[in-house]
Amino acid sequence: MDIHTKIALLLFFLWPRTLYLMTLSDIQNLIQHDIRAVDQLILKRLASDVVLINQIGHYIISSGGKRLRPLLVLLSARACGYQGSEHCLMAAVIEFIHTSTLLHDDVVDESDTRRGNKTANEVWGNAASVLVGDFLYSRSFEMMVEPGNIRIMQVMSEATNVIAEGEVLQLLNCHDASTTKERYMEVIHRKTAKLFEAAAQMGPILANKPELETAFIAYGRHLGAAFQLIDDVLDYTANEEELGKNVGDDLSEGKPTLPLIYGLEHGTEDEKSIIRRAIKSEGSALLSEVTQIIQHSGAIEYTKQIACTEAKLAKEALAPLANSALKTALCALADLAVNRSR
Repeated sequence: MDIHTKIALLLFFLWPRTLYLMTLSDIQNLIQHDIRAVDQLILKRLASDVVLINQIGHYIISSGGKRLRPLLVLLSARACGYQGSEHCLMAAVIEFIHTSTLLHDDVVDESDTRRGNKTANEVWGNAASVLVGDFLYSRSFEMMVEPGNIRIMQVMSEATNVIAEGEVLQLLNCHDASTTKERYMEVIHRKTAKLFEAAAQMGPILANKPELETAFIAYGRHLGAAFQLIDDVLDYTANEEELGKNVGDDLSEGKPTLPLIYGLEHGTEDEKSIIRRAIKSEGSALLSEVTQIIQHSGAIEYTKQIACTEAKLAKEALAPLANSALKTALCALADLAVNRSR
């Protein structure tokens, strides 16, 4: 048993009900070999005879993302006792799908910055970004059939379809100040949490433990929701250097996220009027005023509370899983999702 595993087990028994004190590096150290294998696989499968695909693919893949979704595949598989290597393949598939959604999102949102760098559409244009996103989608499907596991194909094909529906729902909500919490949470569950859910579900599928699928589905769904809700908070509280994108982007794009929805429900009439105008058409112009309203209305605390509840539900969902260093890491990942600054 290596030192990282010993530390994780110690933390698990010392902190069984509250916060799991592991850093992202601690978690990654538990599966270093798998992570390196995924990195190599991603670079290998990005290869194309078309030079522009290589350029854009490597640019976006190498731009400093946390790679939480592929990490989730690796952790869930090992936590379920999987001893093979196909979890690395599926981790790369998940990362390709996520990257393709980023390319498409940045075009739809007309974003110019992501992770502190210029977006691909800002560098190469919208057409190239969309088409390379399509390439990554198709490459991911090419890869996911390799294990010959119909359950994997069912889960992943459904997930990509649900994510696309979530993108459309978000588009319908844009500039709509009447968007409710329920409508917004539906977008979160489809657009963000669904891929977390699919990533977590790969573990029990690959390990041939169907009795654990329900637990990992719930874990991934709640983890993804918590992660997105904190993203909503950071859009009004982080500085641009930490966040890696322009603060207030969601508001500028007319997206009524949960802090805004809370402000519309609990602000004064003047504050509600400002938020409505910002969502409908004046996001950038009213960013400073809206940020002040959000920060003083209790919206940040409320959204954090909902995120923490989601993280707690994620950890509770893992109750059927036997205690191990990897279970500790999965619980710690839920805590890290809500205790971060970027």
